[in-house]
Amino acid sequence: MKNLTLTGHDITIGTGHPLVVMAGMNVLEDRDLAMRICERLKSVCESLALPYVFKASFDKANRSSINSYRGPGLDEGLRILSDVKAAFDAPVITDYHTPEQAAPVAEIAEIIQVPAFLCRQTDLVVAGAEAVLARGGWLHVKKAQFLAPWDCRNIVSKVGEVTGDKRNPTILCERGASFGYNNLVVDMLGIPTMKALNVPVTIDATHAVQLPGADPRTSGGSTGGRREGVSIIAQSAVAAGADGVFLEFHEEPDKALCDGPSCLELDAAEPLLARLKSIHEIVAG
Repeated sequence: MKNLTLTGHDITIGTGHPLVVMAGMNVLEDRDLAMRICERLKSVCESLALPYVFKASFDKANRSSINSYRGPGLDEGLRILSDVKAAFDAPVITDYHTPEQAAPVAEIAEIIQVPAFLCRQTDLVVAGAEAVLARGGWLHVKKAQFLAPWDCRNIVSKVGEVTGDKRNPTILCERGASFGYNNLVVDMLGIPTMKALNVPVTIDATHAVQLPGADPRTSGGSTGGRREGVSIIAQSAVAAGADGVFLEFHEEPDKALCDGPSCLELDAAEPLLARLKSIHEIVAG
């Protein structure tokens, strides 16, 4: 499997390298909260000798309700992410939603992310590939809830047409598949299937425990979740060979402005990441 090294940072993802931690908050709420979460998570990762990438979205464009909080938007969001980078010397990952956003987002974020629902949008994938090729970054593509793992070969192929297969910067992310109404399941066999496409694979254990459109607090006006399942999904995926984990935390998860039922308290980070590191080292032999 191809390993990827992040330009300007001592981070490599893939076989024989430490588990990469992409973790932060779901959506940017304010600058100070982002700073505190990044500082805490980077400190935990440094103590465990795990490479760390700060994660946060500037816009959540696929909210269940038009009245749901979406984030500060592109300009203010990138300013906050830039401030976090400067303060803690941490690379960042954030998603983009239109082809036009790819280049400006890649100027700030070392890793840009294609949202799951949009992973088959050719123009979006191509724009992301061009943007990270110009900047030396990575393209993190979430596998859609409706897509079979082996069908991700078409995503990898699209990126390769832009960057050349030898330089393909794609990382595929498992985040569960739709299973009936308001439910997701993760097929752990999908992780080695996607790795067989010669790309690293991560697990988004936070969004994998979502209950789409089923938050009882809002009568279905937002997405519910099973927070207690995050560690189970993460540990299982790492045991199945995942090269990185994608996790969301909050100081007060029940008050988070987006996907609170699925995110973890900050205090859960250290014990969970320590377990994941141990599992990854066993799998790596």
